[in-house]
Amino acid sequence: MLIRFLQNNLLVSFVLTALRIYLGWIWLKAGWGKIAGGSFNAEGFLQGALKKAEGENPSVQSWWADFLQGFAIPNVGLFNVVVPWGELLVGLGLLLGTFTTFAALMGILMNFSYLFSGTLSTNPQMIVLELLIVAAAANSSRIGADRWILPYLQQMLNPRKSSEPSLKSA
Repeated sequence: MLIRFLQNNLLVSFVLTALRIYLGWIWLKAGWGKIAGGSFNAEGFLQGALKKAEGENPSVQSWWADFLQGFAIPNVGLFNVVVPWGELLVGLGLLLGTFTTFAALMGILMNFSYLFSGTLSTNPQMIVLELLIVAAAANSSRIGADRWILPYLQQMLNPRKSSEPSLKSA
């Protein structure tokens, strides 16, 4: 019942739009700051996360430290591109209401990655807001570009469905 309310209520779509724009601005600023600065390097962050996996009460789990050491750090060049551009694109998607659910899901993925790396900050708050956007589905972008983009893509991917006569018109 709550999900149906989130997905269909017009007033909720206005609240979700405000949340979407708020989150989009945060992601856009974070990504653009890294891109425009021109010197973003994830290696220090990744090495710092590895250090948080040590000691009596580690804030980074050993399985995540293994991922960082075995994949992320050896491929830091990939992360130096994916992180800032991912943040920027998530921000644009949320701000414009374009591929909103996917943008929110990618935001959740990045927020959890930061949490797993021992960075609390605003990540839990952002995850909760992004989960609301995902749960609301299309209602979160009713006031956004998805209102036009998604039906167009649906027609492009399934042209037969849109050309079939409707039972309502008969």
